Amino acid sequence: MRSALEQLLLPAECLLCHALLAERDTTRIVCPVCRHRWRPVRPPWCERCGQPEPHFGPCRLCAEWPAALTLVRSAVWLSDGAREAVHALKYGGLPRIADDLATAIATLSLPTDEASVLVPIPLAPKRLRQRGYNQSDVLAASLGRLWRLPVSRDLLTRTRETATQTTLTPESRLATLAEAARALEQAGARTIYGVTFGRAVIPDFT
Repeated sequence: MRSALEQLLLPAECLLCHALLAERDTTRIVCPVCRHRWRPVRPPWCERCGQPEPHFGPCRLCAEWPAALTLVRSAVWLSDGAREAVHALKYGGLPRIADDLATAIATLSLPTDEASVLVPIPLAPKRLRQRGYNQSDVLAASLGRLWRLPVSRDLLTRTRETATQTTLTPESRLATLAEAARALEQAGARTIYGVTFGRAVIPDFT
């Protein structure tokens, strides 16, 4: 219902550049040109956490991660309109843009199998009421359709309110993912992969 209402009220133009969308793209919110501008995160990187090199000694970002969290990858850099797309999903009331973000994430190659499930990071109840939906849940649903994987929404529960991700450093955002993985590991998960749409550059001088 919400998606249908958005399509009725929103003009068929790109959210980022405001160019009119071709008929084949009217279900999208970001045009192909703007999606093409999103810069993929490429190696060389830390084989575990995906943070680009150079690294001097052990990677400081993933050294303390739970053992089950074996691989984390991000699709694009948070630049060239990618950050604005994320904000539209999280704060702009545009859950349909998750399809555009999921298309970028789906280009990542992860060793999934028939036992794999997608687990979105939950929102605290107060923030869920404010936004009306969990952006991670919406994104997982879109990605699940592309990867043909089920989404398990009841494996994680957020027990306390935390600062919004926009106020956190990139390291803290990855720490949030690691904490979710730690909870899954304690529940019996043995192999966990993390995927995110965007990544900010974190210089590694240690």
